[in-house]
Amino acid sequence: MQTIAEILARELDKPLAHVQNVIDLLDQGNTIPFIARYRKELHGSMDDTALRTLEDRLSYLRNLDQRRQEVKNAIDGQGKLTDELSAAIDSAATLAEVEDLYRPYKQKRRTRATVAREKGLEPLALLLLDQGRDCPAPEEAARDYVDPEKGVETLADALQGANDIVAELLSDDAAIRKTLRELLRRQGHLRSLAATEEDTVYRLYYDFDQPIAKLAGHQVLAINRGEKEGVLSVTVLLDRELGLMTLRRAVVRPGSRAMEFIKAACEDAYDRLIYPSLEREARSDLTDAACEGAIANFGLNLKPLLMQPPVKGHVTMGLDPGYAHGCKVAVIDGTGRVLDTAVVYPTYGPRQKQEAIDRLSRLVRRHGVTHIAIGNGTASRETEQMAVEMIRQLGGGVSYMMVNEAGASVYSASKLAAEEFPEYDVNLRSAVSIARRMQDPLAELVKIDPKAIGVGQYQHDMPQKRLDETLSGVVEDCVNAVGVDVNTASASLLGRVSGLNAATAKNIVKYREENGAFTGRRQLLKVPKLGPKAFQQSAGFLRVPESKSVLDNTGVHPESYAAAEGLLALCGYTLADVAAGRLADLPQKVKALGWEETAARLNVGVPTLQDVAAELVKPGRDVRDDLPAPILRTDVLEIKDLAPGMVLTGTVRNVVDFGVFVDIGVHQDGLVHISQVCNKFIRHPSEVVSVGDVVKVTVLEVDEKKRRISLSMKQAPKQ
Repeated sequence: MQTIAEILARELDKPLAHVQNVIDLLDQGNTIPFIARYRKELHGSMDDTALRTLEDRLSYLRNLDQRRQEVKNAIDGQGKLTDELSAAIDSAATLAEVEDLYRPYKQKRRTRATVAREKGLEPLALLLLDQGRDCPAPEEAARDYVDPEKGVETLADALQGANDIVAELLSDDAAIRKTLRELLRRQGHLRSLAATEEDTVYRLYYDFDQPIAKLAGHQVLAINRGEKEGVLSVTVLLDRELGLMTLRRAVVRPGSRAMEFIKAACEDAYDRLIYPSLEREARSDLTDAACEGAIANFGLNLKPLLMQPPVKGHVTMGLDPGYAHGCKVAVIDGTGRVLDTAVVYPTYGPRQKQEAIDRLSRLVRRHGVTHIAIGNGTASRETEQMAVEMIRQLGGGVSYMMVNEAGASVYSASKLAAEEFPEYDVNLRSAVSIARRMQDPLAELVKIDPKAIGVGQYQHDMPQKRLDETLSGVVEDCVNAVGVDVNTASASLLGRVSGLNAATAKNIVKYREENGAFTGRRQLLKVPKLGPKAFQQSAGFLRVPESKSVLDNTGVHPESYAAAEGLLALCGYTLADVAAGRLADLPQKVKALGWEETAARLNVGVPTLQDVAAELVKPGRDVRDDLPAPILRTDVLEIKDLAPGMVLTGTVRNVVDFGVFVDIGVHQDGLVHISQVCNKFIRHPSEVVSVGDVVKVTVLEVDEKKRRISLSMKQAPKQ
């Protein structure tokens, strides 16, 4: 029998040694970001996504192993565990197969077969099911079991009881269930019909029929929700005769005197027990697969959203639009510190609009505002128009960006926001959050439950624990990929760093407040409850710009400082050269020395040496700076200005199974259907585009009344 490491190596197509190393590292309490970044030699430079997949499968296979043992113990406790059954359980590849094998031995609620067994009819059932040559006709065999004292009044009663027992035995047969389950997956259909005459968002599914094998995840989730809301009635269909023929082929012995009785029992087992169970199982499996796909898609969208390039170092004005309570305003400096706040009422009328422009203009001049971040929620259209008029009246010098404000209200009403801004009311906190989202999306978005960020499908229908685990993993990977300034980061951001948690993050902030800024990474060991293991896991991801050693402001782990200094000495450099940025030709010098030879001399692996060299060339670099910059606008476009054929630049806001939503600056995201994403066939839009991408789109169709915009990203064929 294969070990778990061997199974994972085969499934993931990775060397066994690398897989075993990752398992060992995880068991030793190492985090995925730490393993991915600082243990590359041990796992062949797998990325964090591959490592998380390995971790998930490891957990599943270990649970499977545990369940196998539990089932074997339970059956053994009944004295019914044979070598053959034990081997079958050990070789079961899924939890469903293990449960199928356990089914005949599981304690059941009282069934028709249970009652028949109590009447002493099991020997009759087994005799007829055996269909041996010496098996009498069912009526003959049943005569010996008629016993009014046991409640078997007639031959028909005896045969009915035997039928009930045979039907349950067939339903509990693992091989039969596996065969029929595979048949249903291959040839079954999902059918949904309207359960109402009203026109709803589920009208696409009012008369819908699709093979199970071809169902898309978003269709399953939409149908599930429609059924839950009472709008749709849903069934799983399989040709009954095909299913019965498959069952009979596995059970019936042609020529037996009990053949007709067994055929009838097959029908009863199929209709009453097997098919309803398989239908429920199929719906559950479809939902599980759709949820896994949606969760993966959510994570896929969340990562580029969190990794959007920051607009650093600029005084920024955040506008949280609104009607009744006005537009909330916050001005923050280049580090995110609040300079000023206000509330204006541009939607109340022309006079109030001009008053708002005048007041905001004074704030712009007073504080030197260069960028405006506008939340994309209620009243954002009017607020954007006001901002554009203000920019014109100011004579330029200011640009704006629409910011996804999903989750801002959740954050502003949270305990965290109250602790951070006790002097401001809930509405003004939202304006601060919107401004900070433009300056540093990652640092601000980590304060919000990832589910509230709004880049998924049907996230409220997902298994919440699984969704939270996946999204938390994405946030953790992003935070650690960028690195965190230990002297400016919030506790929320620090809590996402590898090896740290909410308690140690708060302790870091408290230590910083009581003792002043950290002056070196080693000082972190003085923080209460931050021990050697937490330091090992977190140190490489924490930056200390105030340190005397430039290495403390890089992604070089303290355990590799000696190697970094040795590399500098070999190539004729010093730490002062690193700080001054004079190492542009370092990679060429190492190449001349030989990467393998240099790594051996420094007693590190080649991947670690390459990472150290990259960090020394660009100390303190932000990986997000290599991504396309966000679009800053100075003018506004209306949906009525759009016409088919127009080519525009937009920002991808969401990627879903059926297409891509793109912000083209008209308050209504346009949809690029999956068929219009590119010129070749793709299974999912994420194959070619991510949230945050800046893309060129062509307007295909505009429905101003329904506020629908159809776009295309296809390139025109070259002449």
